[in-house]
Amino acid sequence: MKAFLILFTICLCLPAPGFGKDKNQLLETKSPDGSVRVQVKLKGGAPVYTVQRNGQTIITDSKLGFILKNQPALATDFKVADVRKSSFDETWTQPWGEVKTIRNHYNSLLVTLGEQTNLTRTVIVEFRVYNDGVGFRYEFPQQPNLKDFVIMDELTEFAIAQDPAAWWIPAYSDDMDSECLFRKNKVSELKEKMHTPLTLESTSLYISIHEAALVDYASMTLFNQGNKTLKCDLVPWTNGDRVVATAPMKTPWRTIQIASKPGDLATSYLILNLNEPNKLGDVSWIKPGKYTGIWWGMHIKTHTWESGPHHGATTENMKAQIDFASKHKFAAVLAEGWNEGWEGDWTAAGNFNFTKPYTDYDIAEVSRYAKERNIGLIAHHETGGNIRNYEQQLEDAFKFCAQYDIHRLKTGYVNRRPGGEHHQGQYMVRHYHKVMETAARYKVMLDVHEPVKDTGLRRTYPNMMTREGARGTEYEAWSEGNPPEHTAILPFTRCLGGPLDYTPGIFDIQFKTTGTFRVHTTLAKQLALYVILYSPLHMAADLPQNYEGNPAFKFIEDVPTDWEQTIIPDAQIGKYVITVRKDRSSNDWYLGSITNEESRTVEVRLNFLSPGKKYTAEIYQDGKDADVTTNPLPIAITTQVVDAGTILKLPLAKGGGAAIRFSEVK
Repeated sequence: MKAFLILFTICLCLPAPGFGKDKNQLLETKSPDGSVRVQVKLKGGAPVYTVQRNGQTIITDSKLGFILKNQPALATDFKVADVRKSSFDETWTQPWGEVKTIRNHYNSLLVTLGEQTNLTRTVIVEFRVYNDGVGFRYEFPQQPNLKDFVIMDELTEFAIAQDPAAWWIPAYSDDMDSECLFRKNKVSELKEKMHTPLTLESTSLYISIHEAALVDYASMTLFNQGNKTLKCDLVPWTNGDRVVATAPMKTPWRTIQIASKPGDLATSYLILNLNEPNKLGDVSWIKPGKYTGIWWGMHIKTHTWESGPHHGATTENMKAQIDFASKHKFAAVLAEGWNEGWEGDWTAAGNFNFTKPYTDYDIAEVSRYAKERNIGLIAHHETGGNIRNYEQQLEDAFKFCAQYDIHRLKTGYVNRRPGGEHHQGQYMVRHYHKVMETAARYKVMLDVHEPVKDTGLRRTYPNMMTREGARGTEYEAWSEGNPPEHTAILPFTRCLGGPLDYTPGIFDIQFKTTGTFRVHTTLAKQLALYVILYSPLHMAADLPQNYEGNPAFKFIEDVPTDWEQTIIPDAQIGKYVITVRKDRSSNDWYLGSITNEESRTVEVRLNFLSPGKKYTAEIYQDGKDADVTTNPLPIAITTQVVDAGTILKLPLAKGGGAAIRFSEVK
């Protein structure tokens, strides 16, 4: 990731003595455009911060600090020992992403807090203030009286000034983790502990509270401790410890993204900017793309993961999938259930072998066949939550991938209490990081299911391509499913953390194969999801026979997964979304629009197209009498010539959508 333009840093060092004398000294910094202001002060020796935007208070006095195990708290005995201010401006290029270039422009405030009594320990708090929000983190420098220590509580607060609506899912749902449907309540009504990103919505103001660069630390959850004050609650180890640490160390960034519109919140790259640049060096081997494979059949019970008469991952089935992928120019094919260990209750035992295929899966032949047709293989490592078993085999498992030319891997952790530990605690954060670094050494791209939440580490480790971490398409196969509003909420909640492998593209909406369950969208909406929900690896999830001969499949063939630019012209969380993206490899643009349970007509100005040029719009939209419940399959496919001055009116059926490709007329 190459940075360009001018990078500058200006430091202003303020002497410590002047600050020690005035305990009420107010420190502040603003965003480069002056719209966002952060103020820091001590109240009785306790550090607090506030955030304002355009003169409006967003976060009122909110505590900072820590409770430590068997040591005095780092909370109320501070003086300001040093203050440093600086500015930073760079533009860097993503190797892949929803946009090609990102500007990283902020003003920073670095406050060194020194204990006045007790052990005279030091904590540094750094604030980076952007035009679209704030990031702050703690640093524990090397010091004689704070070496090895255990954090029992992080006192960080987000005291919300108003009482906006919150879009949230519960934390500590060990059977589902982050795979819950979103709820909407006023902040004052919140009673449970909540995952982040937590999105707050009020008139002309949208806020997301999350974290960036989660490394060797516990995930942050939030709870309302009263008076609309959301407090950090770190996911614990089983013994109650939150974080086991050694100085020097830095915590993850606590992030507050702020926007006037939902679309501006979704196109904020503050979290990525707070992560470190690429550590992998050459990343030319990392390739976005679409994939197909053996997955959906297991969920609708036409195939099985385990061996037997209906085993999915056989040599014959994989060759058929490879032929299909080659014919339709996909990048790779996924095989789930290829390896021994799927018999019995694998979610409890998780005794998988990651180097031993089932006898009906000839990995050498499948690898040869795929390479001959220029199709990549995606291996699958389901752990069943047995982390010890997986880590004992980790090196051999990746050597096995290298032996058979496998450079994409899907991992799974269906058991959400691995070894008894919480899924989002420090134990699992360390594990996922180990797998990510190991995969990078073997040049393997990752798609992680049942993951620790996304905090932007893909900037530092670009092989961390995509992850689940949300209630995805598989729930449509064996539960009450996902209501139509669900995918109109995700772009402004879960997806603020990073790419989502939602596995769209189901054409057999009402399941001819089973007739029991169904997908809660129209066919046109399934196409639109490829644009709405960003992932550098997107699956055409349905069975190949449901695609062949269907003209709507052309959109899935055409739509890219690597973008130069992303725009969200209009959206209302949970109601409708319009997303526009420009292909990084051509001059084509793509549009996706979706709605919830209500039908509506949306208007789209095509002013994102190049002025003075004509484009052919290939439009896939809900057909006559389409309805998510009664008639989901009708789709109208039309073309028309448009330009930057065109306004399109798109009628969306209940639970419906529209997908458009704009290609320049030569």
